[in-house]
Amino acid sequence: MTDDSSPNGKGKGQLDGQLTSCDPNAKPTSAEDEAALERETLIDFPSEFPIKIMGPATDAFINDIKQAVDGVIPGLPDSAWKERASGKGNFVGLTVTFTATSRQQIDDVYRAITAHPDVKMCL
Repeated sequence: MTDDSSPNGKGKGQLDGQLTSCDPNAKPTSAEDEAALERETLIDFPSEFPIKIMGPATDAFINDIKQAVDGVIPGLPDSAWKERASGKGNFVGLTVTFTATSRQQIDDVYRAITAHPDVKMCL
């Protein structure tokens, strides 16, 4: 009896006649990571991209978030930012809109923002 459990019916570990690696610990190179990310996205770059952040309504929080984003995308104008206070004024919603040039750039901005301990939500 043969094992034809693979999608191409050629047996375990083969794809179009070639053996494939199934090492769960194998790590792709950074170039492979970048290429995979670009293939996975549905966004055409460059593209205007908004990110919404929610946290405490303090000047320190707002300044920290703006500095975090500025570390990834320096020189954004004030017009790129919108602020909206919550109903009771305890929280603030920030929206930053920028021209994204790659999925990696978007991911870097998200990581910079969510590294702040007071971020309640980032979309």
